Amino acid sequence: MKYIPVGVDIAKHLMQVHFVDEHTGEIIDKQVKREKFLEYFSNREPCLIGMEACGGSHHWARELQKLGHK
Repeated sequence: MKYIPVGVDIAKHLMQVHFVDEHTGEIIDKQVKREKFLEYFSNREPCLIGMEACGGSHHWARELQKLGHK
């Protein structure tokens, strides 16, 4: 299985999601509200997610792994 790399910047109210669209090659830079973050990733194919190391990153990593992401 091919995992699309996705970068995530964690903030207090918004998460910034960065990736390259595999069909168009366009660089996507999207803001996602914290309460919609898991919903956003539950509707995506499994991704290889990189995020900054901070107090909440371990929580988000566990939740994203439950959805099948790496």
